[in-house]
Amino acid sequence: MTSPAPRNSHPEVARKTLCRSPFLSIKFFVFCHGLLQLSQLLVSGYLKSSISTIERRYGLSSQTSGLLASFNEVGNTLLIVFVSYLGSRVHRPRIIGCGALLVSLAGFLMALPHFLTGPHEYDQSVASTFSNATDLCQPQPGAPGGWANLSDASCTPRASRENHEVLLVMFMAQALLGIGGVPIQPFGISYIDDFASERNSPLYLGILFSLTVIGPGVAFMLGSAMLRFYVDIDKVSAAEVQLTNKDPRWVGAWWLGFLVAASLVALSALPYFFFPREMPKEVVREKDRGSRKRKDMLSQLRPRSQHTESLSLMEFIRRFPVVLLRNLRHPVYLLVVLAQVSISAMVAGLATFMGKFLERQFSLTASLANMVIGAVNIPGAMVGIVVGGAILKRFQMSLRQCSALCVLGMLLCLLTAFPLLFLGCPTQKVAGVTYWDSSGFGRRVLECNAQCHCPETGFNPICGSDGVEYTSPCSAGCGSVHIHTDSSVLNYTRCSCIMGPGPAGFARPGTCGTGCSHLFVPFVVLSCLAGILASTSHTPSFMLILRSIQPEDKSFAVGIQFMLLRVLAWMPGPVLYGSAIDTTCVLWERRCERRAACRYYDNTLFRRRYLGLQFFFEVGAFLCFGAVYVILRKQERQASWAEETKAEPEKEKLAGNSTKSPESKV
Repeated sequence: MTSPAPRNSHPEVARKTLCRSPFLSIKFFVFCHGLLQLSQLLVSGYLKSSISTIERRYGLSSQTSGLLASFNEVGNTLLIVFVSYLGSRVHRPRIIGCGALLVSLAGFLMALPHFLTGPHEYDQSVASTFSNATDLCQPQPGAPGGWANLSDASCTPRASRENHEVLLVMFMAQALLGIGGVPIQPFGISYIDDFASERNSPLYLGILFSLTVIGPGVAFMLGSAMLRFYVDIDKVSAAEVQLTNKDPRWVGAWWLGFLVAASLVALSALPYFFFPREMPKEVVREKDRGSRKRKDMLSQLRPRSQHTESLSLMEFIRRFPVVLLRNLRHPVYLLVVLAQVSISAMVAGLATFMGKFLERQFSLTASLANMVIGAVNIPGAMVGIVVGGAILKRFQMSLRQCSALCVLGMLLCLLTAFPLLFLGCPTQKVAGVTYWDSSGFGRRVLECNAQCHCPETGFNPICGSDGVEYTSPCSAGCGSVHIHTDSSVLNYTRCSCIMGPGPAGFARPGTCGTGCSHLFVPFVVLSCLAGILASTSHTPSFMLILRSIQPEDKSFAVGIQFMLLRVLAWMPGPVLYGSAIDTTCVLWERRCERRAACRYYDNTLFRRRYLGLQFFFEVGAFLCFGAVYVILRKQERQASWAEETKAEPEKEKLAGNSTKSPESKV
């Protein structure tokens, strides 16, 4: 009978196996966590990339869509503090994995409304070979056409019930997305900070934050690709859709991206079930060859805080207000969190409605607007985060220097963002909505199309040869249409409301646009630069929090931080921006006697209120970081003064001994 291998070789084999396992490497954890947060933000970011499309599909106002975009924070807010505080009592990687699976389920639920409802019915007042006169001026009230039941067709009890069901499912999915995302970022940050070396921790956090910024960027690029397809690509053939993605009535396939993003989150969740509860503390190799002796990684496990381990649930609830107040009374912690609240509220509003802003200001398609955001603005923010983390690692900054870096970044951001308030386009001339000429244009419109019996709900924008936009060919008094061989509209003629060389003018399908495309590139460049400068404060601000609080409160303080960010920034931010945008609307769509999506905005007012909110939040962050710098500078001066005061008696004593020494020799 053969004898087993010697027992004394087992620890060495175990040690080698331990060192070789990727699941015992903090670097591999950073890699996995970056992928997971990228995928998680792909789900939430994709909603923001398709928010204007969802508004058109289901007739939502910007305030409602903003509430939908921020509703995932509701499920997140109540749990974030408790989960973070109890972080050292649970198996953090496995909890992260379970949360990621909930996020994946939420992504699939977000796409469910598309399969619960029938095909999208857009305004069919478009000329084709099958109905070549439905959108034209009908001189007689009883003339055949598509106008009669245009608004009533989409106002059945079943359609109204479907809209309520869609909103219910989406809000439930958003709440589930928030609950699943609770442990991911706080547990990941505390896990990395616990087991990474102090030298590499800022770099890892900078890399992690930069990877999470890529998530929304990929989401907007995904939205750019998916919104090129028609929403009912799985239900109707392309020949039945007489629209292009440049048409204001176009609705893209918003639901496809959610299926892709949810699948990626599910795959990213799998590695977390193989990471240990505690990991060997990372060892930084010294440059000196004499000190390159390998240390036993088994002895580098950081012990968990016995303070939190010994607390029961009732003790935790009893001590919760005490620890909460202790952290909130810390001036540096509170001011840094308030600065992050200002920046996060700004980012929440910009990320949710920037695509819509670009669409309206510069007459871009939803696909092109998403591509610009995903390829320019978000990578710019990622560059800023990486630069901030690299500066911290290169110069080994103190707390005061971190606050100075934040102040400098926000100051330069303010100077760069201020010109954006003046870079924009005027409101397009829309007959009877935003444009009336000195000759009584409004009265002339009533006279020239009074015999056409145009419904108020009709929406098929055309651009007249006089440069004025009309909500439909009927409202322009057009009497005939020229059609391509592919059944698409070439132009409209005999338009009695359009001044032309003959008795009447002509018009082409689609909007006239805002006509200031030359301002688009300067706007994108300045906004990208402002994003880079503001993002440099991201990693330094987190280090201010992690290094200025008591070690036993680290997980708890991070939990409070994210709770305040959600309650004060991510929840109200999109709603605040959406409400401000709604106040600039000049023509609303009506569905079943209720206000639906906005069709035209006052572009100048839109720009001032939208970017004015951004500037307001940037000023708030700058002031908070400035106050942090003043406090830390005062603390450093007090500490140096105390050291000097303590050192003076010792110097006098040494000086006295030196004077007595020669005398004694004499």
